[in-house]
Amino acid sequence: MGPGIRDGTLTCVNASQDAWPETELVIFDCDGVLVDSEKIAVKIDVLMLADLGWPMSEDEVVERFVGRSYADMARAIGEHLGRPLPDGWDAPYRRSYREAFERELTPVDGVVEALDALTLPSCVASSTSHEGLRHTLGLTGLYERFDGRIFSAAEVARGKPAPDLFLHAARSLGVEPRRCVVVEDSRYGVEAARAAGMRAFGYCGGLTPGEWLRGDDTVVFDDMRELVGLIRG
Repeated sequence: MGPGIRDGTLTCVNASQDAWPETELVIFDCDGVLVDSEKIAVKIDVLMLADLGWPMSEDEVVERFVGRSYADMARAIGEHLGRPLPDGWDAPYRRSYREAFERELTPVDGVVEALDALTLPSCVASSTSHEGLRHTLGLTGLYERFDGRIFSAAEVARGKPAPDLFLHAARSLGVEPRRCVVVEDSRYGVEAARAAGMRAFGYCGGLTPGEWLRGDDTVVFDDMRELVGLIRG
């Protein structure tokens, strides 16, 4: 199946669905997939980077950092500036993220309906820390849906686009990678899913353009309410 529009949803499948066995686990990213945090965080990222001496537009932040871990971002900032960042450098920005989330954060549009309709086992596998996941999922009322099945990049050696986190989630829950599907909103996330040998569902209803998500074994869509139907195929 090639790219096309169906019921307002952009889709792109570059592999035969007959090649995939029945799905046994749906792995959700968190930021931009479950909670609508990216739009809030990117604005703060722009201010932070400008303060540090690395001016960047919102689009540049999305392209370079959305989907990567905070540790990866800090490492990249230090490398760009040519000096290590001092201890506590990010304390005021962490407060800004937290306060903004508490004021503005909501679930991604349509994701509650998708979760209500989903009958397959599911989990979260995110570049965010466990503390951050407890906070954002808690603020949006989604934490209890995934409690005990939440995985952070802090648990693995390499973050996205490496496959480590998704393979760790699958292994922990006793599911073969090829029987997992991943719901992501970043190019690094869909690359990690492909590297893990999992089908990817790339959500382009947020900040990431659909063309950044397209590729082998990937469905690109823009309405979370369509997710369960797309997974069923």
